Amino acid sequence: MSNDWVFLYDDTVNTRTRFVSFMGETNRFDLAITVTDRFYGKLLVLNLQSNRFAIIGQDDLDEPGYLEHVYQLSEAEAEELRQFLYTMI
Repeated sequence: MSNDWVFLYDDTVNTRTRFVSFMGETNRFDLAITVTDRFYGKLLVLNLQSNRFAIIGQDDLDEPGYLEHVYQLSEAEAEELRQFLYTMI
């Protein structure tokens, strides 16, 4: 068995991760938010309850239906998450 891997990239970068849990009016959110230079100023936001993640910036928060689609949230749940993430960006 051969290990002839073809790497497109193999980088190690310093990151800062914030783990936050909060209750909104419609849902509880358990998030891991990673900041790195890798994503051009965007955040890597992991929803620890649903195992869904996205790379999110201001433009993504402003995109109608984006959070609803990525995290499979209702409109009200997504709005709570959106308001929290605006404070992070």
